[in-house]
Amino acid sequence: MAYSWQTDPNHIEPREGGYGHQQFQHTNQCLSSSQVRLGFDELVEEINNKTLPCESDKEEDPLFVSGAPNLGSKWQSIYGAQQRHLNESTSQSPDISQPWFGETSTIGFNPAVIPTHQIINEGDSWRNPTEKYHEVPRFNVLAPSSTSLEKCNLQRQSGNGHRNGPIGFEGSLLPYYSSHSMDPTPNKESKGSEVVNPVEPPLMFSKDSLPPRAQDSASLDNTEKVGCPIQIAEVPQGSNKSLASFCNKVTKIRESYRASDINANSGKIWAIITAYPSKLFTDTKFRVNISTNNSAQTLHLLPQANYLVKDLIAETLLLCANEQLSPKEYLLSVCGSEEFLQMDHCLGSHKIFQKNKSVFQLHLQKSSGAPAKLSRKSEDDHSLFCLNQLLEFTHIWKISRQCLSTVIKKYDFHVKLLLKNQSHVDNIIEEVKNICSVLGCVETKQVSDAVKELELLQKSQPQNFHQKSETSRKGFTEKVTAELSRSIYQLIEVYCSSFCTDFQPVHTPGGAHSCIHAGLHPHLSFTVCALHNVPETWAHSYKAFSFSCWLTYAGKKLCQVKSCRSMPVTKSFFLLVNWNEIINFPLEIKSLPRESMLIIKVFGIDSATHSANLLAWTCLPLFPKEKSMLGSRLFSMTFQSELPIEMIAPGVWDGSQPSPLTLQIDFPAAGWEYIKPDSEENRTDIEEPPRECLKHIARLSQKQTPLLLSGEKRRYLWFYRFYCDNENSSLPLVLGSAPGWDEGTVSEMHAILRRWTFSHPLEALGLLTSSFPDQDIREVAVRQLDNLLTDELLECLPQLVQAVKFEWTLESPLVELLLRRSLQSIRVAHRLYWLLREAQAEDCFKSWYQKLSAALQFCVGEALNDELSKEQKLVKLLGDIGEKVKSASDPQRQDILKKEIGNLEEFFKDIKTCHLPLNPALSIKGIDRDACSYFTSNALPLKITFINADPMGENIGVIFKAGDDLRQDMLVLQIIQVMDNIWLQEGLDMQMIIYRCLSTGKAQGLIEMVPDAVTLAKIHLHSGLIGPLKENTIKKWFSQHNHLKEDYEKALRNFFYSCAGWCVVTFILGVCDRHNDNIMLTKSGHMFHIDFGKFLGHAQTFGGIKRDRAPFIFTSEMEYFITEGGKNTQHFQDFVELCCRAYNIVRKRSQLILSLLEMMLHAGLPELSGTEDLKYVYNNLRPQDTELEATSHFTKKIKESLECFPVKLNNLIHTLAQMPALSLAKPAPQTLPRESRILQKNRTIQRVTILGLSKTHNNLYLIEVTLRDNRKSLTRKSFEQFSRLHSQIQKQFSSLALPEFPHWWHLPFTDADHKRITDLSHYMEEILNGSYEVANSDCVLNFFLSEHTQPTLEDSPPVYLSGKVPDHNPKVQLVMTYEDSKLTILVKHMKNIHLPDGSAPSAHVEIYLLPHPSEVRRRKTKSVPKCTDPTYNEIVVYDEVLDLQGHVLMLIVKSKTVFVGAINIQLCSVPFGEEKWYPLGNSIV
Repeated sequence: MAYSWQTDPNHIEPREGGYGHQQFQHTNQCLSSSQVRLGFDELVEEINNKTLPCESDKEEDPLFVSGAPNLGSKWQSIYGAQQRHLNESTSQSPDISQPWFGETSTIGFNPAVIPTHQIINEGDSWRNPTEKYHEVPRFNVLAPSSTSLEKCNLQRQSGNGHRNGPIGFEGSLLPYYSSHSMDPTPNKESKGSEVVNPVEPPLMFSKDSLPPRAQDSASLDNTEKVGCPIQIAEVPQGSNKSLASFCNKVTKIRESYRASDINANSGKIWAIITAYPSKLFTDTKFRVNISTNNSAQTLHLLPQANYLVKDLIAETLLLCANEQLSPKEYLLSVCGSEEFLQMDHCLGSHKIFQKNKSVFQLHLQKSSGAPAKLSRKSEDDHSLFCLNQLLEFTHIWKISRQCLSTVIKKYDFHVKLLLKNQSHVDNIIEEVKNICSVLGCVETKQVSDAVKELELLQKSQPQNFHQKSETSRKGFTEKVTAELSRSIYQLIEVYCSSFCTDFQPVHTPGGAHSCIHAGLHPHLSFTVCALHNVPETWAHSYKAFSFSCWLTYAGKKLCQVKSCRSMPVTKSFFLLVNWNEIINFPLEIKSLPRESMLIIKVFGIDSATHSANLLAWTCLPLFPKEKSMLGSRLFSMTFQSELPIEMIAPGVWDGSQPSPLTLQIDFPAAGWEYIKPDSEENRTDIEEPPRECLKHIARLSQKQTPLLLSGEKRRYLWFYRFYCDNENSSLPLVLGSAPGWDEGTVSEMHAILRRWTFSHPLEALGLLTSSFPDQDIREVAVRQLDNLLTDELLECLPQLVQAVKFEWTLESPLVELLLRRSLQSIRVAHRLYWLLREAQAEDCFKSWYQKLSAALQFCVGEALNDELSKEQKLVKLLGDIGEKVKSASDPQRQDILKKEIGNLEEFFKDIKTCHLPLNPALSIKGIDRDACSYFTSNALPLKITFINADPMGENIGVIFKAGDDLRQDMLVLQIIQVMDNIWLQEGLDMQMIIYRCLSTGKAQGLIEMVPDAVTLAKIHLHSGLIGPLKENTIKKWFSQHNHLKEDYEKALRNFFYSCAGWCVVTFILGVCDRHNDNIMLTKSGHMFHIDFGKFLGHAQTFGGIKRDRAPFIFTSEMEYFITEGGKNTQHFQDFVELCCRAYNIVRKRSQLILSLLEMMLHAGLPELSGTEDLKYVYNNLRPQDTELEATSHFTKKIKESLECFPVKLNNLIHTLAQMPALSLAKPAPQTLPRESRILQKNRTIQRVTILGLSKTHNNLYLIEVTLRDNRKSLTRKSFEQFSRLHSQIQKQFSSLALPEFPHWWHLPFTDADHKRITDLSHYMEEILNGSYEVANSDCVLNFFLSEHTQPTLEDSPPVYLSGKVPDHNPKVQLVMTYEDSKLTILVKHMKNIHLPDGSAPSAHVEIYLLPHPSEVRRRKTKSVPKCTDPTYNEIVVYDEVLDLQGHVLMLIVKSKTVFVGAINIQLCSVPFGEEKWYPLGNSIV
């Protein structure tokens, strides 16, 4: 900035170590707004508070008068005038008593004015009882009309519009006095003083700073007259004008979506859709079973993926009915849930069809008969939005109208007695104290002065008053009590205008006052008056108190002014600190950004250490409603710890909610009004940049977010801003590179904003971060996001909830968007409700979110609110159960759980059904008591199984977890879901299982259980003590659970894709704390990760060593399964290719991933809090790399992970740690195992039939095995094998009641064979239809299925995931690119290479560019040990290749020094940018 200040060398700032009195001198002239550039390259640091040079001629300033009386009492010591000014000033300084405005600026703030009370000299006040006023100065001000001042006068005179003439006690005339004119005996010493003391005006108010007038919101019918001139009107919507405006805004939004509009108020939950991924569903058909209400027959159809739902309905109606029926009258619902397919979308667009390849069960029903229980009713349209009702739990009204009326009546009673000489002054003073106590223990200077006058009245002697003079005792008493009543009124009015109350005063007692102002200061200036209701502990612990003022914008500090004086606590009615100090910022108001924030911090000077400790703070917008604050205001202060400056926004602390500590600030009577800048571009002074410059712009734009750009790179990007577009850059980057927020810069930013074409609506997400407080920019971003489909908006809903923090008002377009979409979609409303519930757990922004939550509940109607209330009760019950289970001892926990489950059963008896908070489409009606248990981990989460309300649906298992913050898990799973959607759009199904997770409050939440899933730790444990170190553990487990070849191949394929997907996502997000207890597998082959308490590389350490040593989890046992024990090593190459392809697809959407994370920086997550965390993800995404470079990079990470032995060691440690816990759990096998289970009806083997006895084959029984999908197989077993099976079952399930085995002594002497077949058949029936654990145990399944299928798994040829049988010729795969004389070669893979003796070589590749000399152009890769199908993915680069004609690339493969193969490639015939396999010859040409 252009200011420099000097301070006294002996000055000590009030910070740690001490405090002192500051002295300083101004060394610069006051600069104009055009000279001051509010950029962020140079910020005003630590500027001491001082009056500016333009405050010179105080004698001509009507704000200053001489001869102020000296009260000479404790009240004067508390409220003595303490204005700070300069002793010296320049003669060139303008006189601020004259209009200071010149030409109106095209940006910034124009002057506006509010009425103020005329300030009258003490002597004049006695000589002018009829209140004649000084002439009003003329100002070039903005006003509603030319008669605004006259109207203001009329409003003051008329009070509430129904009274005329002055208002006073018993018709007495009450002239207005200066606050310094109370003492009838002026101090004689002050008469000769040349020091000009300012006379502070009384409280000043404006139409913009005060609540709506009584005539706008209340009539005299609901006005409570309390027997004195102060009348209090009821205001149901609150006295705060902005809050009332928000209520009106919400009401209008709700009114635009009537309950009768069936399109916007269907009350149905629609299935989630995404854009149709045509690449994924080429010629794909779905197996669909459709049931109807009118027929017991189920239709089996095979529609195409691109088949529209309405066409499927029409086809179903044709098959079910003879007459023609309209498809518009019918809907298809998903069995087991309450969601419906969307009529105008194809089947493949629905998420359930994209992620599930099994048979789909649908139900056809009439639209009118479909459940619409969540729709809004007509009664909801007539309900009123009243925050007084919806925010009762926030105690929004700290005091009630009735409470204040009561104390005012007592005050009025004693005043009347005093006027009749029948009361004591002490009674009135006590009632005044009670009034102040009700109003937050706030005691203004006017109240204190009036009380002082009352005390002087009591002390004065009767003989001092003449019997028939104007100064008689009665007349003086009337004047003093009138002044006291006026000061009380002013206090009530200030309180109502500052805080949210359900009342407001109707008129001012004591008559009307002129509407004038004394001048408009061009610089930011206000008076910090006092800190009210100081805690008594502070008064004992701190000897003095100081404050500092900060001016911030967009997380940057514009200016700081520190208090020069530290004041002690004083006592009148209450403890308070009176500073009464004028604060001047050396910045012109017209040059300040519209969204500037003022922060005021209060420090206590410790009595022992003399250090300054931060005690409380508050913040406020300088220009709410685009106008500066006017008049006196009260602000509540928070005791919370200081927040980062980036989080300072209007909603961070609600100063309109009263708190125990209150700060009083007086703003000038005249203010400024914002004028939107003209947005015109000036592109004539910049030449067209060269091609290299455009390339550099594109490279800079790879940073994706302005937070990752250095200052130099920002300046470069901003210099070439006119040549940036959506092809070479992004709008958040360009606007985020702006050097400041001055008039010209803002104008250019808005011009760029208007001309920009967004490539995708989600590009606008980056404009809603804390870096962009500009309301116009945020409005454009919201308009773009409004183009998203409802389900696309759901994907970024958590980020939008966080973006609300940085809105300038709750009437913003973003809030409107959220409420509108909630009215259109039950899913959005349901998700938004729980996100807001969770956000209210934060200390900051709590009130902001409470009001938004109240608005949401008002909009969605009674039906959905009732459901949400039920869900909230369910969550509370689960929380209570979890706490009781935690607090119980280990032996009692299961009994406590069973007992507390009864409360849940009673809950469902009362409510019948309830929607699941995790998924509103699932309705539950009860709880499966026997299927409920708890896990033995540290948090002791509950495993709860709910009964589905749909009889066609399966039971629903969830985990309730208390004690862990699940918000981070929610974020990680959300980002993974976004990545999966990106892959699906590119036609790549990575078979990802992404379970639902919902944080329902502080450190508690619900987690969806995945059926048929088991931890890798349990698999390792079943393989013995060293299970984690074995190579074949995973392969063996899948072989045991997939006995049929096709099931095994399907499991292998699912594992192949899901393992690759999770490798990519855990690498990008830096998920840590990975061990075999956090990795789960399903029998169908899907692998997925759980528990995301550590991510972004924040790994746990032991002794300074990171536990997570690998980039991600990909172990040799996983490779062993993928390559089928090494039989198909080319599967590893396919795996690497799949990982790299998935990685490169996500990298193309790096900006979206980084924007989603950046918007959560201020969500309070423990491991996502700063730029370094974003930089970690950026470094893993590597958006600056080419696809070849990224492929090479990720391949290295795969090899690092594969070779990382500490991963296996970590798994072994976890397995050993679990063994004692598992051994202790054995005596209670009746509890379900830790793995999730499918319903008992889904057994692998449905029945077993003995077809006969073959005595020619060693007395083997021929057995037919029927599986659950009706497939059949044959096997042969002997009686001895049956007997051994029974022994194994007895050992494994010793505590279960097992059927009796038919031993040989049970056989009769005749017809033994028939009897044995009958007995064995009965035994097998009891085994298969008995306990689910026994029927699906490994020993039973292996017994009936292994003989027929196991040899085919071990001895069958390798499974080829591509479906093609590869050739066996040696080949090498290359990708080459050529750009700007640079030849890049990616050596990808080789296959079928062998040494001359047929063994596997340890091969490397040597590349030569001919005809250049070999020693200059030789390149070499690393060797891959002992592999016939090695993977390299290494890049070879040749620079300065000017022409490809005549150049030959010679590639030689060697194993150490042994020749393996070679090829020469003519570069002029190479298909650049394409992958190609080249055959290897057996000699060098």
